[in-house]
Amino acid sequence: MLRLAPIFLLAGALLRGGNPGSPVEYVGGTLSLPANATGRLDATGDARLALRLKQATLEIPYDRVNLLEYGQKVSREYVAAVLISPMFLLAKKRKHFLTVGFTDEQGRQQAIVLRVEKDHVRSVLASLEARTGRKVTYQDEEARKAGRG
Repeated sequence: MLRLAPIFLLAGALLRGGNPGSPVEYVGGTLSLPANATGRLDATGDARLALRLKQATLEIPYDRVNLLEYGQKVSREYVAAVLISPMFLLAKKRKHFLTVGFTDEQGRQQAIVLRVEKDHVRSVLASLEARTGRKVTYQDEEARKAGRG
């Protein structure tokens, strides 16, 4: 069984390698994409940012990106917390949001708002800053700490 462990690890790495990018959820924006659609954000391409949702794929040339904003929304799960334990009233659930502003092919301003998983925030922000040449705007100091580490 121990000899099979490296094979399973390699197979898992290969499966993940076939699906590049960070897991995201499309929250909203100016495009007619379904809200709460899940997919992957790939900022590893040389020329384009790719948002691959189950329902659609959006590719944005890096040179058309004109806004990168990151922030956190803090929400409390009151109903579930009260039912489970009063201690959960003190727990916070942080959501990490990235707004990408860009101009489309017709020169119109567009925006997408994505929820990025906590473990992927820093790499996504660093990749976007490097590829677009733009600095991320942070909504507040707490967001800056989370985004920069």
